[in-house]
Amino acid sequence: MEEKAIIAVNPPIQVGGSLFTPGQLAVIGALAGEDAKIEMTPFKQLYIEVPLERSEELVNELRKAGLEVIPSGFVIKSLIACNFCKGAEEAGLETARKVNRAIAGIDTPTPLRVGFAGCGLGTSEPLLKDIGIVKTRDAFDIYVGGEAKGLKASVARRLASGVPEERLVSAILAIIDCYKARAKGKEKFSKFLDRVSLEELQRIAGYSVRDDK
Repeated sequence: MEEKAIIAVNPPIQVGGSLFTPGQLAVIGALAGEDAKIEMTPFKQLYIEVPLERSEELVNELRKAGLEVIPSGFVIKSLIACNFCKGAEEAGLETARKVNRAIAGIDTPTPLRVGFAGCGLGTSEPLLKDIGIVKTRDAFDIYVGGEAKGLKASVARRLASGVPEERLVSAILAIIDCYKARAKGKEKFSKFLDRVSLEELQRIAGYSVRDDK
């Protein structure tokens, strides 16, 4: 039996949300083949099952079509962003892309969901993500520990407020690095947060909810 690999594909972060062009969909279909299994995930990604021996070739072709490709499995998923309805500049589109480039595909104990909202409307539901980022005027608030699934679903808690753009990526990476280093086995991020404490993550990220500089 031919060995298979699963790759995760999504369109670039853009105004309007997760938009595939007809050409991109045609490329996905042609490269995957008629017998391929393609799944739409809650992470706004397509999981495509492809022959392992051709996976690198297919990834290159998908990227040439303007698509983003990251590994499936226990990694940070591509940033789950809003539709930037207030406009690219006001809603922080370039900042969202910068965060996505820094985090997408990083190996983690369990898959991490990171959300980004360009305003307080929060249409990407950042407070239901493991890590949520919300743009507030010229700065950003960071939330952690959201849980959307199960009977014990919960809203994320605010870890930091007033984070300037130039410090946002480093703060997010500090949280991720702490989780990778101190999680117990395949410990979910929300349980990790309960054990380590919000205050400890604030210290590690170099921020608290009282920060406004």
